[in-house]
Amino acid sequence: MAGFLAKAVAGAAAVGTAVYAVDITNESRFRKQMTSYFRYAHADLLTELNKRQSGSLPSRNDLLTNLKSGEEFDILVIGGGATGAGVALDSQTRGLKTALVELDDFSSGTSSRSTKLIHGGVRYLQAAIFGLDLEQYRMVKEALFERANLLEIAPHLSTPLPIMLPVYKVWQIPYFWAGIKAYDFVSGKRVLKNSFYINKEKALERFPMLKREALKGALIYYDGQHNDARMNLAIILTAIRHGATCVNHVKVDKLLKTEDGKVSGARVKDMVTGAEWDVKAKCVVNGTGPFTDTIRKMGDDDSKPICQPAVGVHIVLPGYYSPSNTGLLDPSTSDGRVIFFLPWEKHTVAGTTDGNAELTFSPAPKDSEIEFILGEIRRYLSADVSVRRGDVMSAWAGLRPLVRDPNKKDTKSLARNHIIEISKSGLVTIAGGKWTTYRHMAEETVDAAVKHHGLKEKNKCVTPGLMLEGAHEWDPLLYIHLVQDYGLEVDVAQHLSTTYGDRAFVVARMAKMTGKRWPIVGHRLHNEFPYLECEVKYAVREYACSAVDVISRRLRLAFLNTYAAHEVLPKVVEIMAGELNWSSAEQRKQLEEARKFIDLEMGQEARAASVSNVALNLTKEEMLAAKSRFNQLDRDKKGHITVNDLRRHFRENNQKIDERLLHELLCEVDLNKNGELELAEFFQLYSGLKGGQVSHNRLVRYLDETDDVGLKATKVTRSGGGL
Repeated sequence: MAGFLAKAVAGAAAVGTAVYAVDITNESRFRKQMTSYFRYAHADLLTELNKRQSGSLPSRNDLLTNLKSGEEFDILVIGGGATGAGVALDSQTRGLKTALVELDDFSSGTSSRSTKLIHGGVRYLQAAIFGLDLEQYRMVKEALFERANLLEIAPHLSTPLPIMLPVYKVWQIPYFWAGIKAYDFVSGKRVLKNSFYINKEKALERFPMLKREALKGALIYYDGQHNDARMNLAIILTAIRHGATCVNHVKVDKLLKTEDGKVSGARVKDMVTGAEWDVKAKCVVNGTGPFTDTIRKMGDDDSKPICQPAVGVHIVLPGYYSPSNTGLLDPSTSDGRVIFFLPWEKHTVAGTTDGNAELTFSPAPKDSEIEFILGEIRRYLSADVSVRRGDVMSAWAGLRPLVRDPNKKDTKSLARNHIIEISKSGLVTIAGGKWTTYRHMAEETVDAAVKHHGLKEKNKCVTPGLMLEGAHEWDPLLYIHLVQDYGLEVDVAQHLSTTYGDRAFVVARMAKMTGKRWPIVGHRLHNEFPYLECEVKYAVREYACSAVDVISRRLRLAFLNTYAAHEVLPKVVEIMAGELNWSSAEQRKQLEEARKFIDLEMGQEARAASVSNVALNLTKEEMLAAKSRFNQLDRDKKGHITVNDLRRHFRENNQKIDERLLHELLCEVDLNKNGELELAEFFQLYSGLKGGQVSHNRLVRYLDETDDVGLKATKVTRSGGGL
């Protein structure tokens, strides 16, 4: 043990010395950079730009009119994720006429499927020090500056979050302590809060679910957390407020070129109406994340791939799986990846870092990845906490735009460094990077575009310190005014405040009277979540064009609970139909597409696969009881149960269940999605309930209320409500 401690202390000293040496040599570079920020972003200009703009946003039709005007833009950005949005905002606030088009919705790809952290990258700093990698060190340094800036310009959407690193071996204490202190040191004056060590007792007080056996203590460090999709939209809305023309659901079919082969714009198509037209631009910026190489091929047929997609899978568990104010980091999983276990939106999100992936517009989580995450969680949580597959409320996969290095094959060795390429056709591509550094990436991209294309900017970059939509007059107590002035419930007011910032009052004024003594206003979409019906109307004002736009990115319901998302869909479509004049056919189409999105991209199909693969674990008595219940419903002896069977059963037992709920109950247990519940599926359902792969099922609960075959006595139902 003494030898281990000596090596650990020696290693810690080496780490500290290396960090100090590298930091001294590079701090001057960042001081110069900061000086340049303040030189460019003159106080009077930034003050003017930071004035809160009142009035409504231009409509999507207004923005389309601008895009169709035939006038030449200085910069046309392709891609509406964090990177593209950042470029549009930076370009427009320099006085350049800017347009942005996005094939799907803003933040529909990688930028809404992150770990929700604003961070420098602890593991990248470790790799930078031990690998003497100056580029990774610089990336961490830049990210830590951007972390502080993002917390400042969008305080309603972001907040510091303590993250715990549990220690189960004594020699790890000085080793991890040195690494975390190095993280603080590199943060410099921008450190959120200093890290610290706590003993076993305090660690369990802070995180009671931790495995107690062999726990020595824990280290606590701080990073930022945010609502990624909303942050992305806030950047877009801020760019539009400053005059940019940013439109979602507009596809680039091809790049326009001059006679000498230079890119001069794009042929685009409105995916809502089908209209096509040309957009002329002096410079086109490719900011399409994992799809970078697709656009590069449009510009130059012979371009070689530079972007390697990787996938990060995340799952959502009920909030009781973690404390409301502390995250957990597993620095070394069984296969060497990193897992974060974080509180988010009153739930718990857990997810891995990068793994190999194929390029697709609809990435879906695999059941094997979900099971891997659950297995790693079990390693860190107390045996008293039953970590069940059925407690997974939602799951998603996000493609990460890692820059390809031909000398390295595994994505774990790749950092999210970004590169800027200007092709022979003049197409400017920004590739790689990560959420936290979006602003810095945008600044360097616009610098390169201005220089190469000779664009005439009115001023240099002013985005450091530029407040985003909703931040201008926001303060942490704003939600109290919403409660007192409008009669909203507290959790609803808190949600509105931390989603819309100082624009929350606009949303509150749209809320209808409830007719109750309390709350006075605010009809909820779902009684378990603080989302209001009026938010759907407001989402249309913020350019939501589909039901998927609303349930996944304007509201985060699909990311939090897929069952709840299915349940609110009819109401969401009904409200949007009134706002967007949808026909009955369009409403059916929207419902179908949204249900497909939830099933494929939010983990429902993975859940069905999980339940389908459950080995039958029922006793003979339980199988006989289940079969008796099945026969009780299938009175016509068809061999399957339909909605009509359920309707008849509940009617005869004086249970009032509306048609929408009947279809939902059948859909939840119809594993092969053929509109019928077969006996084999019935057995799988009860086996899943017994084994924990299914934590709760509404149909079983309803049937329990009219049970006369003794199935209650088997006690196979489980509490919860996940996938």
